[in-house]
Amino acid sequence: MDDPTLSQLLRKFGFSDKEIDIYLTILDHGEAKTSVIADDASVSKRYVYSVSEELEDRGFVSVNDHSVPTTVRAIPPEEVVGALTDDVEQMRPALEAHYSQVEPQSDAFEVVKSRVTVLKRITGLIREADKEVALSLPHDHLSEVADELRDAVDRGVLVMLVVTGADLDADLGLEGLATVARAWEESMPTMITADRTRSLIAPHEMIARANSGERAITFTQNQLAPVMVGSFFGNYWPMAEEVYVADPHELPRTYDDFRQAVLQATLRHRADTPLTATVRGHPTDGDEGDGPDEIRGRVVGVRQGLVEPANNSFPVEAALVVATGEGEYLVGGEGAFVEDYEAEEVVLEFAE
Repeated sequence: MDDPTLSQLLRKFGFSDKEIDIYLTILDHGEAKTSVIADDASVSKRYVYSVSEELEDRGFVSVNDHSVPTTVRAIPPEEVVGALTDDVEQMRPALEAHYSQVEPQSDAFEVVKSRVTVLKRITGLIREADKEVALSLPHDHLSEVADELRDAVDRGVLVMLVVTGADLDADLGLEGLATVARAWEESMPTMITADRTRSLIAPHEMIARANSGERAITFTQNQLAPVMVGSFFGNYWPMAEEVYVADPHELPRTYDDFRQAVLQATLRHRADTPLTATVRGHPTDGDEGDGPDEIRGRVVGVRQGLVEPANNSFPVEAALVVATGEGEYLVGGEGAFVEDYEAEEVVLEFAE
């Protein structure tokens, strides 16, 4: 480590520039008279006395003022580092006791001016997604995000993909790149929403032509992302042709992404595979705590527009019909209000 870097680190511990000069001078000598330190650091002996006493209080040096002349000795660096580490560890419990963990909130908007940057942003959003990706992209550019899409599918992310400007008679090479993929011969905006929080939208011309002069927008905002998802599933998804559906997951499996649970239940339900769902959440017709926080029963129906044939009554509808001993529940996901029950987690397993 060079001296400028060391000086920068020492400033983080509250050292001034002159204090750094004096301390490094003491380190260079190991032990020296205050007059020597003052000459080498270009400060007064009185200032050396003052700074040395402060450094002694902080455990960096030892001042021998019982002899004449007074000398200052550097504490071995390993002892200094050890003492600092101990101090930090002692602080940890108190810091943790005061710390209130909250989710980071960001309403940041960014205007993106280049196609290359747009594709980098899309790649990053796919890579960072934990639960769900809804993406539309020209088929010509699919290879630029293919690795990230494949990795997302492999780690269990629900990937809903529309490739545009596609030749429906050709092999589009979509296997393994999506959970469900559709293709459209027409063009549409390039759109992505990851985990229903982070989004990007770019005009078709910006992706299709270099230096088009068009601009893309990225944003992280909980209130706007659902609008993007609604536009994706309401305006574009139904227009495209379903060309690929991944095999259903092995069960039992726990889902905290409700749309994924609905898709998996749909695939099994249509294959006449009896399923049991354990749903943790709360009823939508009262305050939380007024009803059961868990229901369990047979999956007797689904409502969705994720795979064909669709039977949803509005574009983003995704629901399970669960028959319990107390009757049937229509179960929706986060923010459900037309359903009977809002799910936070769903466990799907084969019925006995």
